[in-house]
Amino acid sequence: MKILTIQDLEKIRKTAREKLHLREESNLKTEEKTCGLATGSTHLQILICGGTGCKASSSSQIAENFRNELQKNGIADKADVVFTGCFGFCEKGPIVKIIPDNTFYTQVTPEDVEEIVREHIVGGRKIERLLYLDPKSEQHVSDSKHMDFYRKQLRIALRNCGFIDPENIYEYIARDGYKALADSILNDTREGVIDKIKRSGLRGRGGGGFPTGLKWEFTAKSVSDQKYVVCNADEGDPGAFMDRSIMEGDPHSIVEAMAICGYAIGADKGLVYIRAEYPLAIQRLRVAIAQASEFGLLGSCILGSDFSFDIEIRYGAGAFVCGEETALIHSMEGKRGEPTLKPPFPAESGYLGKPTNVNNVETLANIPAILTQGPEWFASIGTEKSKGTKVFALAGKINNVGLIEVPMGTTLREVIYEIGGGIKNGKKFKAVQTGGPSGGCLTEKHLDTPIDFDNLLAAGSMMGSGGMIVMDEDDCMVSVARFYLQFTVDESCGKCTPCRIGNKRLLETLNRITEGEGSEADLQTLSVLGRQIKDTALCGLGQTSPNPVLSTLENFHEEYVEHVRDHTCRAKQCKALLTYVINPEICIGCTLCARNCPADAISGFPRKPHTINPDKCIKCGMCMARCKFHAISVC
Repeated sequence: MKILTIQDLEKIRKTAREKLHLREESNLKTEEKTCGLATGSTHLQILICGGTGCKASSSSQIAENFRNELQKNGIADKADVVFTGCFGFCEKGPIVKIIPDNTFYTQVTPEDVEEIVREHIVGGRKIERLLYLDPKSEQHVSDSKHMDFYRKQLRIALRNCGFIDPENIYEYIARDGYKALADSILNDTREGVIDKIKRSGLRGRGGGGFPTGLKWEFTAKSVSDQKYVVCNADEGDPGAFMDRSIMEGDPHSIVEAMAICGYAIGADKGLVYIRAEYPLAIQRLRVAIAQASEFGLLGSCILGSDFSFDIEIRYGAGAFVCGEETALIHSMEGKRGEPTLKPPFPAESGYLGKPTNVNNVETLANIPAILTQGPEWFASIGTEKSKGTKVFALAGKINNVGLIEVPMGTTLREVIYEIGGGIKNGKKFKAVQTGGPSGGCLTEKHLDTPIDFDNLLAAGSMMGSGGMIVMDEDDCMVSVARFYLQFTVDESCGKCTPCRIGNKRLLETLNRITEGEGSEADLQTLSVLGRQIKDTALCGLGQTSPNPVLSTLENFHEEYVEHVRDHTCRAKQCKALLTYVINPEICIGCTLCARNCPADAISGFPRKPHTINPDKCIKCGMCMARCKFHAISVC
């Protein structure tokens, strides 16, 4: 292990910054012309998305093909292939970006590489078919700065994702990496660091929204011979991938932030609790920890000071409830992952009974930037009570699925229609679920709601960790509520009766309603029981679990009424409420539907209109899928 001085660190930063010069300059000024070797460019950089989503779409092979093609053309020394973290625009991945002209290629395949090298890298000619096609102007856009997806984003927690090689500590240092740690332990007091975090207004991004500086202060004031810093990387919301992407794209920011927190609260031990099904994030965290240790940025006497800090990784088995800090701590201790009543809070008695500070990944990712840029800078972004930015995993019936980061106060309409590009296939927007299974479903009337902790709560939802799932007119809100409640029932630890039994009763009631056996009295049951669970459950999981039911019951009450009174589902998603019929004026009696019906529910003579027996029909939809004349409909 090296023992670096601050002078050594700054020398490394200066040298490493020179290597990032092309990338940083390209972000300052867009080159109008294509920069290929034939146009006089002396050196190019090829950035390739190395996040989980793009790797699943062969981005590793794309990188390998680039290396081979560059070697084959004898120009391997004139272009660098850099495997980065997630660019965010997951809908258009795999993404390849050419520097210094900022050419942003989308949906690249391994087979495209030879053409990119021949035409762009060597010949200086952009490949138009691989450029992003703007749906409004119907023009190809080569620079991500001119895409609506990126235009309103402000990347703080994601500042390095898609920009640096996450497994190269030199590139992180070049981007002011470990500068905040050095300034804190060499030039500031523990109290001074905590004061800066408090003045920044940063609130926990894991869902609770508790002021981060206060949490640090409480842990710092606890007296003990041992304290711990815990990074909560147990991201379990359906459709959420914010924390995973940060760890995959910028793991050193988490390492640095944990060390800063350790200095501020008086801890010398850090633990990252991460679910085992995040292999890429685990790999890159391991590399970052090993590199930081090798450079003397973890371990004993960091930067020649008397501060020492080490980090270990602990694995979770994927239990959603272990996102709750006390359940997480019990899991790390080898116990059943169950929450406990607070107080005492982990800041007083946490891991192994010692004072423990728990922050989630996104919260920690903001820390180095806050201390480097200043708390006033961070506090100037966002709303009065919700400072900074928020990362969201934008998913569902949306054109631009991806990872976004926007200033607090950005409206849902801006996110869905400008960044997200609107609803797929020209469908009508119906609802957006924020906060994962603990959040609520908001409607069109909420689209101009500024996104922050308090506004979302007032609207009947919550910020949560940052999942944002968009639904269209084809979604049944009763079924959506049932889906989220089923998830919560499956993930409940079962410790408290309201969550263990109450949510099962809620789910049984929803099942009756979607199966056509509900009554109007069931709607009252959902409302009363849901509120009782919120008021009496032990932890945040149980207290927020009825939110999808209560919010859909309030905002889509007419759909519930249609299910129980009229036994119909307007979205045609509840099979038990559907009836398949054949239009005799369209049916020509080709018998294709009858021959493909698995329940033998269709009868009729050849060249004569057929009929469906509703008592035998299992509503599988096979007949509708097979009919070439669109004679079958659902009512």
